[in-house]
Amino acid sequence: MSAYTAGLRSLLPTMGVIYGFQAVCGAVAVAYKTEKYYDLCGSLGFISATGLSLYMPWIRARFIDGTKVPFPTSLAAFHPRQTIMTGLAMFWAFRLGTFLFQRVKKSGGDSRFDEIKQSPVKFFGAWMMQATWIAVTALPIYLVNSVPRKAQPPLGARDFAGLAIWMAGMGLEVIADRQKSAWREAKEAGKHNEKFLSSGVWSWSRHPNYFGEISLWTGMYILSTTALTNAGPFYPTWTVGLAAASPILEYCLIRFISGVPLLEQGGDKKFKDEPKWKQYKEQVPCFVPFIGSKN
Repeated sequence: MSAYTAGLRSLLPTMGVIYGFQAVCGAVAVAYKTEKYYDLCGSLGFISATGLSLYMPWIRARFIDGTKVPFPTSLAAFHPRQTIMTGLAMFWAFRLGTFLFQRVKKSGGDSRFDEIKQSPVKFFGAWMMQATWIAVTALPIYLVNSVPRKAQPPLGARDFAGLAIWMAGMGLEVIADRQKSAWREAKEAGKHNEKFLSSGVWSWSRHPNYFGEISLWTGMYILSTTALTNAGPFYPTWTVGLAAASPILEYCLIRFISGVPLLEQGGDKKFKDEPKWKQYKEQVPCFVPFIGSKN
């Protein structure tokens, strides 16, 4: 077996499953012209891919290489780094998927797809974009899971730093979402007539949930670096740079494409004549809490 082939033989099947699953979901969605299950299928894609990547080395050894290795029946069969990263990703995906699905179910649809779902090619392309998002965002996890437990160094300071950043980012995202939900429920109950939320963590940043999202994936990347810089014959050392595509992609998508710009444009359109909106934008950073730029 040539250098680095072992790692790729575990990584590539996982990538194939990611695109295959989204292709099947996309084909059904195109046929029925429905986007209601887009976010849910994205979350299921994350959960299935991360879980599969954890067991892929065993699947490869047993069914491709023909080695009679026992099925890993306990978490002790994996490196703590692998179980931590996989578990965190599954928790994040389950929470985000259920949150977004309930929101779409309540609203009856997702306006992002009103136009493109009329075009089978564009709509299916959106599902393939989601597959790419799943493949790149969780790439650090897939890479770490494809390196055998015995080939990975023990958990160290860098791992715990990454875990702390992940927890801080996750906590900020959860708090922001809960505050927004509580604010909406109070408004629907007639308890206030505020046009937009500007209190709590929303007074730190105009998009604290998105900053939390990028922070947690940055923490996940940091968690992977110790293993990837010591991956020996499984991956070259520059793989640690490749894994950085995860937080970079998340940042670019959220900050410049599908997240912040759309919400900022929507807010400007709705509240352009509101003095409080102008004051909010002048006083609260757009993205990074407390110290970020207002633009």
